[in-house]
Amino acid sequence: MSDAEFNYAEFTTRNFGFVSPEEQARLKSASVFVAGVGGMGGACFASLVRAGVGRIGLADIDRFEISNFNRQVFASLDTVGQDKAAASEAAALRINPEIALERFGGEWTDKLDDIASRYNVIVNGCDDVAASVALYRAAKTHGVTVIDAYASPLPSVIVVRPDAPRPEERLGYPTLGKSWEALTLEETRGAFLKELEYVLTHSSSAFHVDLGAAAEMAAGKRSRMSFAPMVVTTGNLMAYEALQALMGRTSRTDHRGWFLNPYSAKVERPLLPPIAFAKGLLVRRFMAKMLAD
Repeated sequence: MSDAEFNYAEFTTRNFGFVSPEEQARLKSASVFVAGVGGMGGACFASLVRAGVGRIGLADIDRFEISNFNRQVFASLDTVGQDKAAASEAAALRINPEIALERFGGEWTDKLDDIASRYNVIVNGCDDVAASVALYRAAKTHGVTVIDAYASPLPSVIVVRPDAPRPEERLGYPTLGKSWEALTLEETRGAFLKELEYVLTHSSSAFHVDLGAAAEMAAGKRSRMSFAPMVVTTGNLMAYEALQALMGRTSRTDHRGWFLNPYSAKVERPLLPPIAFAKGLLVRRFMAKMLAD
């Protein structure tokens, strides 16, 4: 163990030039809640900690396993078998022992009203559709911005401000108007397919993934595919947006989000409505055939 004493000013000194002293002070007094600290959520959490955010809530219900090693920043032989939230909390305290952390397990969804009333920004890093629906509803009730990303083979980011439509409203999830606790497997799968339809319509994702494997995933026959560059990049795009919101900066990212295509070095933004409508017809036919096959 090092004998070095922690000093917040020294810890954040190289941030200056990217942020001002006043903005760093805002980060130190700000708070973020991160739901899910595995893949994207874990990468986002790590960057928020290293940026010097003063208070972070984190939640996860899983334990690290070897299949997580390919993309989850806190997954290693040292943490395999450990509770993800507890292991991530311990890692954060080794970076900034002065950070105020609040850790939740499976009870976090029961405490969403309290959480949304106390945190400046919420990051959605969980892959549970029902829990995400509950998170968004609580955030709207309490006027909190949510940072999120699509289930996409391309890095993406979404910023859903309090007055913006929720994903279930905008994408037409079959969850709308229903209790999140009573959602059926068919309804949550239907919500995932609506998200997939949006991703295929508004990005070139279909060209950057094995469609056979994607069809198996959409049909619930295999786990979601993940790749470290995509997952970690997405998590850091989420961190950028969270930090901008906490510092009071303006961001052009909105509730529709955008995709980063590293294969062609470009940003892919949502299509104009007439083009999206025409492409959407083709995507729905393609998805129906893909799932049937």
